[in-house]
Amino acid sequence: MRQQETDLLRAMLASDRRLALWWGTRVEAVSAICRLRRTGEIKEHSASRLLREIERLATAAYEVQPIEAVREMACRMLRVHELRAADAFQIAAALVWADGSPSAVGFVCLDQRLRAAAEREGFDVLPR
Repeated sequence: MRQQETDLLRAMLASDRRLALWWGTRVEAVSAICRLRRTGEIKEHSASRLLREIERLATAAYEVQPIEAVREMACRMLRVHELRAADAFQIAAALVWADGSPSAVGFVCLDQRLRAAAEREGFDVLPR
């Protein structure tokens, strides 16, 4: 689905193929695509293409598993930042993956609330 940031995000992915995702990211993406299909914002063939693309990207990425450290960090994120549970899991997984050095990795996100939390946690939040 083309959006304002599509070209920028595609260029970012092309320049750095080392993609890490939270274990639940695929479910969130499928949910969003199916919601757009149900509301008529995208057609069935577009939804099918997007679902295949999500599967391809998720299969190629490193996937942060739902381990205890992620759950504990997500609970801390909820106490410290104004986040929803799914967003807390996203940033918690990134923090666990970064192994204590969030400034050394990029955190790609377009959601303003999650971007703010990631910046406060020390990530290099992209796109700038």
